[in-house]
Amino acid sequence: MATLLIHTGGTIGMAQTPDGFAPRDGVVEDAVAALVASGKITGEVDVLRLDPLIDSALATAQDWARIAQTIHHHRGRFDGFVVTHGTDTLAYTAAALCLALPGLAQPVIVTGAMRPLTVADTDGTANLIDALAAARTAPAGVWVQFGGKRLHGGRVRKAHSQALDAFTAAPTDREPRVTAPDPQLSPLRPHDVALLTVTPGFSAALLDHAATTCDGIVLRCFGAGTVPDSPALRAALRKAQDKGVPVVAVSQCAEGGMQIGTYAAGKALRDSGVVDGGQMTAEAAFVKIHLALSCFAQFDAQHAYLAADQCGEMAD
Repeated sequence: MATLLIHTGGTIGMAQTPDGFAPRDGVVEDAVAALVASGKITGEVDVLRLDPLIDSALATAQDWARIAQTIHHHRGRFDGFVVTHGTDTLAYTAAALCLALPGLAQPVIVTGAMRPLTVADTDGTANLIDALAAARTAPAGVWVQFGGKRLHGGRVRKAHSQALDAFTAAPTDREPRVTAPDPQLSPLRPHDVALLTVTPGFSAALLDHAATTCDGIVLRCFGAGTVPDSPALRAALRKAQDKGVPVVAVSQCAEGGMQIGTYAAGKALRDSGVVDGGQMTAEAAFVKIHLALSCFAQFDAQHAYLAADQCGEMAD
């Protein structure tokens, strides 16, 4: 079986410099070659470096699109794919690949490392071995393989800044891919999307500014979907609705998700046509708004797309 490893950058392929760790050419390629030579990895593995390599903190929607395009372009030759990526925005990229590749027929395994392959106590070697094995055995879809766990790419989030098993994902029976009759590539373009966290005494002026200047808004709400209801907040939400700016509400809680309408303090969301994000992570909601804006010109179509579970990102 043939696997294509797409190296995008991140800690796994970094080396020490006078200014700290930074991406270096050849690190991942050399590690894969050594694993193949030792027999720890079997089958054909090709490595494709997406230059320029980046720290994932610099990743944008254009990078998500570039990775998706690469997978789609090579889908006829390879049985599986591995994407090596920095951990800081890995969850965003995994969610983007889930949504941007309808009808995906192969496993795509996203991985990385908390410690570079160039240090003695790296976790990168184990993650590479596990990811390349998963690329041969996992069901079709986008998965994150990290710290000995295989996680749903549309539900994953980074839960720890230093632990070697830094990622987690709420379980679901849904596959991490959009169902389609044949492999497709959805358009994915950059947009101005705000991610705002509701706080006690939340400034409605921030929401009003986002409604005025942004293309979409993710609103991280309290609990199952409450906000500090006020005339100013209602006016800002109405402005977004009138301007055709989609707003998706997600929970600040790590588990449990949204259920707008449970409490009266969430009525402003319901009355303003805010999309109930269900179980979506903030990362998945942020990415999904980019897809909605890229794929649909009309607000109603964007709203319908955002409100529907596409790849298990919203479901229990």
